Amino acid sequence: MQDKHPLAYELEMAEYAEANGFSEIWQADTRLARDCIVMMSAFLTRTKKLRVGSGVLPIWTRNPAVIAASWSTMWELGKQVSGDPDAPSRVMLGLGAWWEPIAGRVGVKRERPLQAMREYVEAIRQLFTMEEVTYQGEFVKLDRVKLDVVFGDTRPRDIPIYIGATGDKMLELTGEICDGVVLNYVVSVDYIKKAVALVAKGAAKAGKTIDQIDRPELLVCSLSDDDPKAAYFEAKKLVAYYLATEPHIMKASGVPEDLIAKVQSVMSWPATEAEYIAAARVIPDDVPRMLMAVGTSDECVAKVREYIAAGVTCPILYPLMDDIKPVVDAFAKF
Repeated sequence: MQDKHPLAYELEMAEYAEANGFSEIWQADTRLARDCIVMMSAFLTRTKKLRVGSGVLPIWTRNPAVIAASWSTMWELGKQVSGDPDAPSRVMLGLGAWWEPIAGRVGVKRERPLQAMREYVEAIRQLFTMEEVTYQGEFVKLDRVKLDVVFGDTRPRDIPIYIGATGDKMLELTGEICDGVVLNYVVSVDYIKKAVALVAKGAAKAGKTIDQIDRPELLVCSLSDDDPKAAYFEAKKLVAYYLATEPHIMKASGVPEDLIAKVQSVMSWPATEAEYIAAARVIPDDVPRMLMAVGTSDECVAKVREYIAAGVTCPILYPLMDDIKPVVDAFAKF
């Protein structure tokens, strides 16, 4: 979930997805629109078994001790709602390095993101042990800090940590230090193959194999059996956003640079709906077809299978159309 759909509808669809066999739901920390912690907590209270993850929380926005406390609270919430205190964690922590222009506009300097990410992951993992932690890094400084749970469950938090990684070095780091990687969306199948290989390279540094690293991928699903052309047009508007704001992702997937330049010439940030529409009109059908699951149910299911064959362990479907139910229905028996 991002911020396209009404809040009440998202909660309803979380219940619907769980009833139809889905295993997990991820909430984006969307721009400055919706906070992932609020939405994750809401999902936990409305479902019994679904695992819930952040896809992804920017590390620069919160102290690692505060992050650990928030996830510790959701860990307890998930167990209490499910009624099984001994069940595995229902929450997953996905961290990211944020992106421009939003970081710079709010005064965040994303200096040495690889080092910062390593320190955050190491410190948070130590805090999840529920022991006292002292950590002196370049970005993280903890002086005898612990999750000070007195009246609740004091057991260690078995919360898996993921990094939302796009660049080569971050993908390697993720394989080395994390339980999983949240692979980016609006990328090609070939990009995913290369990304998985880089995660495997990082895992090998730590004596792990790629099979020990969970590899969910955010995967746009613009689906309409009634109006496939409309599904393509919605997909193009999202592609336009990425062409304008994160062209490095588009270049990594092989999108022609002249198309990137053409879209950027008609887009500002934040872009208006009119700009999205104007940009979408210059994007050919083969671009969204290369970058996401788009079109009819059969087309979308076939495309998702391509990503799984490339190394994705769990497709995190982002329903782009107003109606989410057809996406759940199409993949209920997947």
